[in-house]
Amino acid sequence: MEAKQLSSRPKASGSRPFEMRERLRAIDTEIQVSMAGAGAMGRGLLHQCLVTPAFRCVALADIDLGAAIDCAESAEVSYEVVSDLTSLNNCVQKGKLAVCQDASLAAQAEAADVFIDASNAIEEAARFCPLALEHGKHLVMMNAEADLAFGPYLMQKAAEQGVTYASCDGDQHGVIKQLVDDLRLWGFDLVMAGNIKGYLDRYANPTSIVPEADKRNLDYRMCTAYTDGTKLGVEMALLANALDLRTPVPGMHGPEADHVQEVHDLFDLNTLWKEHGPVVDYILGAEPNGGVFAVGYCEDPYQQRMMNYYKMGDGPFYIFYRPYHLCHVEAIDAIATAVLDDCSLLQPEHGHVADVYAYAKKDLEPGDHLDGIGGYACYGLIENRADQEEHPGIPMTLADDVRVATKIEKDKKIPASEVELDEDRADLRLYKKSLASCQASAVETFS
Repeated sequence: MEAKQLSSRPKASGSRPFEMRERLRAIDTEIQVSMAGAGAMGRGLLHQCLVTPAFRCVALADIDLGAAIDCAESAEVSYEVVSDLTSLNNCVQKGKLAVCQDASLAAQAEAADVFIDASNAIEEAARFCPLALEHGKHLVMMNAEADLAFGPYLMQKAAEQGVTYASCDGDQHGVIKQLVDDLRLWGFDLVMAGNIKGYLDRYANPTSIVPEADKRNLDYRMCTAYTDGTKLGVEMALLANALDLRTPVPGMHGPEADHVQEVHDLFDLNTLWKEHGPVVDYILGAEPNGGVFAVGYCEDPYQQRMMNYYKMGDGPFYIFYRPYHLCHVEAIDAIATAVLDDCSLLQPEHGHVADVYAYAKKDLEPGDHLDGIGGYACYGLIENRADQEEHPGIPMTLADDVRVATKIEKDKKIPASEVELDEDRADLRLYKKSLASCQASAVETFS
């Protein structure tokens, strides 16, 4: 099925953000959105669709139907609960938001131009994300875990369908990509793509995290994944796969800092760059809290003089940073760009350069089960995929409902050869296809 064409598609002109608001006001039809996920990100995106010109959310799905209903009611939109595709399409034609439990229905919504995965599902996303592409929808990912696991395959399928596959803006990897785009445009070489993490506890779990999660109104497993560093690794792996970056050590270095400007002192940037090329890394506990950074290199004498005049230091390494990332608030530009310009902010153009592998949060015994991202059994560390050839680990995106076959000590990597994984699982099948879309021999790891 071919992608539906909007009746007016003004192209970008001028400098970013290309006056996107005015462009949206100028188009004579709506960008119609269907979406999976009614959690924190889904709620925010639904709200953003209501306040952004030319946007309309036509379908919202969540496996917790009550959450989807509550999301619609909180936004004060007219909605109907539907359970089949005919009812969904009829609901949309009446101008109402179709609310459903099955994201596969939302992925097939006839009116939708773009499907956004704002869920935290992985195995389910292996079903509904390809379905959206098959039905001619642009696919924008705010589900970083599924983006990491299946991105190369989904990017390939999107190209075959003539639609766009993109990671969303607003989360750290999207905002860092904007910084990198800028510094490269200015003629700097990228040395480090960096994240600023506020707090890290590798052994956090859905019980210990309850007070913090309740304070922030976050799902317990999601908050655990933020706290134990797994989500950090996923975001930086997405950047590595898009920009062909490496992690210098498993899990990155992550030194503690008071301010991002200390990066000059905390990293031997010259040695890192010579040994690894451009890398991903992070600093811990630094200001600006919630920010991101990138390190660029420039040895041009004129530029160095001017950068010093602009109070950026003597060089040749320069720190560029941004003090915030605004999640759903910033997401809308990447969605509009995917639909209007067939352009992706971020996608895994270099395949599976890096992945996030499972490490034991506690001593594991034969017969124990891994319980996935944000659980009790394991946390994830980013590693270069090229380093996995001798003793490959199990990716965190597959480490749910998996039986451990041998004793594994706390903080040890969990080998793929020492777990029992159902070969018929949709997520494993699509993960293999994703590897195969990069290189045929990669499938051997899980065959």
